[in-house]
Amino acid sequence: MGHSVALNFADGKTFFISVNNDELLLDAAVRQGIHLPLDCREGVCGTCQGKCESGAYEQDYVDEDALSERDLAERKMLACQTRVQSNAAFYFDHSSDICNAGETLKIETKVTQVELVSETTAILHLDASAYTEQLQFLPGQYARICIPDTQDWRSYSFANRPNATNQLQFLIRLLPDGVMSNYLRDRCQVGQSIVIEAPLGSFYLREVERPLVFVAGGTGLSAFLGMLDHIAEQVDAPPVHLYYGVNNEADLCEQARLKAYAERITNFNYHPIVSKASIEWQGKSGYIPEHLDKNQLAEQAFDMYLCGPPPMIEAVKTWLDQQALQNYRIYSEKFLQSNTVQV
Repeated sequence: MGHSVALNFADGKTFFISVNNDELLLDAAVRQGIHLPLDCREGVCGTCQGKCESGAYEQDYVDEDALSERDLAERKMLACQTRVQSNAAFYFDHSSDICNAGETLKIETKVTQVELVSETTAILHLDASAYTEQLQFLPGQYARICIPDTQDWRSYSFANRPNATNQLQFLIRLLPDGVMSNYLRDRCQVGQSIVIEAPLGSFYLREVERPLVFVAGGTGLSAFLGMLDHIAEQVDAPPVHLYYGVNNEADLCEQARLKAYAERITNFNYHPIVSKASIEWQGKSGYIPEHLDKNQLAEQAFDMYLCGPPPMIEAVKTWLDQQALQNYRIYSEKFLQSNTVQV
């Protein structure tokens, strides 16, 4: 029985391949048309170097000049020597173009519902079951969506995990005058065809092995919904703190879903934060960095994921630098709420 392996590249494209038992990762990639850079094939030159982001693997031989002890500890690997032992994800710090990997999938879907989940946010539900295989993507990744009757594409994070029936969700902010927003308000109908391109993006959930801190701004929450769906299926998941910042209480969405994660994920802690809170608001107000707990974060190593507007991400990174915290990894995805790019 083989394993499903994601190959993610620096240009944000991801390709899923099947790797047979005891098959070298490089051979499996080449067999399926992805020609990873190589030279010696003997674990010496380091040309096919990548990094395992999740999953189990072994390497036959790695020369110390190709990968140091520190490299190995950081889960760097050589595709020509790697044999995967589970479903896995690998990252390669170069464009997929040099692998002649081709294009990501373009799939025709059908609209099943547009669900208003706050005064300013909707979830677009799409049925991709016409695609006969399960659509694979990493939790946190995004798809490009072609808006019907236009030549415009917009990018949105998947708001759910992959599933056998290929039912997809995308959390979308409704702007006063946006190409997607106007389509959802004025022309979108159940049963309408929409073409998507996926999977894309280098912001995705890595191996879950230590406490997680998720920081979402606005519809940046979408990526974390997919991650939380994935974590909820794991046994003995580490503690997860989600900080969700919005401008007004009316912008908060998916509250019942977020609170339900506490029943499925041990040590899940949810912190909604409103920057322009009304006098009726009883929760946290202001900006996210004001509510991060330095003492708690200093107790042990953690992974932090940030998804939202650039000012929010920069503010959190500045706060981390000011606290001089050590032993953490940070992953981030910035987006712009405009007529040209949305997440």
